[in-house]
Parts: sequence; C-alpha cells; structure tokens
Amino acid sequence: MNKEIKNITLAAIFLALGLVLPFFMGQIPEIGNMLLPMHIPVFLAGLILGWRYGALLGFILPLLRNFLFGMPPLYPNGLAMAFELMTYGLVAGYLYEHSKWQCLRALYRVLIIAMFMGRVIWGLSEIILLGIGNIVFTWQAFVSGALLTAIPGIILQLTLIPLVMVALNKSGLLPFKKTCLS
Repeated sequence: MNKEIKNITLAAIFLALGLVLPFFMGQIPEIGNMLLPMHIPVFLAGLILGWRYGALLGFILPLLRNFLFGMPPLYPNGLAMAFELMTYGLVAGYLYEHSKWQCLRALYRVLIIAMFMGRVIWGLSEIILLGIGNIVFTWQAFVSGALLTAIPGIILQLTLIPLVMVALNKSGLLPFKKTCLS
C-alpha cells in the first residue's frame, strides 16, 4: 500500500478516535477534563505518523469537535486547546523521529517534553485569548488547568501511550527503529 495513503488512513482513524473518546470519558465533564481524551490520539499520530500529521491533527481536532458537537467551547478553551494539541503532535513527532534511540526510555523523554511544551503553549494561548477580552489569566489558573486537574490524564497518557507503542513494536507493525543501549 502507498505510504501516503496508509498515513492518511491512520490520520483519519486518529481523528475519529479524538472525536469519539471524549464521549466515553466525558459524560461527566469534570472526569473528561481530568482524563484529557483528545490528547491520546494526537500523541499517537505524532509518534506514529510524524510531526506534520500530529500537528495538523492536533490543531484541527478541538475545532472540528466544537463544530460538530459544540464541545469544547470555542473561545477560549477550544482555540487554546488547538494550539496545545498542535504542540503535542508537533513536538512528540519531531523529537521521536529525530531521537538518537527509539525505545521506551526515549518515548517517555519525548512525551514529558511534549507535555511540558504543550502546557506552556496552552497557558500562553489562554493569556492572549483572555487578554483580548480584558480577562486576566492568573498563575493559579495556569497551575490548576495545566497540572493539578490534569494529573489523572497525564498518568493515563504516560501509561497508555507507551503500552500502545510497545504493543506495536512487539507485533512488528511499528518496530522501534533504533533501540536504547542498556
């Protein structure tokens, strides 16, 4: 199969997952906000398909979900989330692709850096977007939104994404290209 067709097909699957997962996890908004279901397919798209697909999928997903289902609210959450998820897909995909090794250790390193960068971009986006409406985005709001309420989602991501990548490696569908030295 043509690699580009395969990538587009996988991107469509990740997009569909990003649209549907919040329905399973987000029936109670507080729980959905904590588990961050749209983040998982974006990270996987960046890691599996590369930074271009990851960034594009990350940017489109919250905007499309708002258009189709009205959630997340477009301003400021959906727009800030679009930049945050774009950063996740871009950073995770780029760093993993250019990593000296592609193994579990490298994967965790990439995920943690991408999570940090995405949350910084989310915070900056909130500052800019809320600043337009003369609303102050406080440090407490940043810490609460980027870290405290996100801890369950971060744990889920740091568990589930490596499990998927290791399973793909073991199945031979997506082998680690370079293994870590012990």
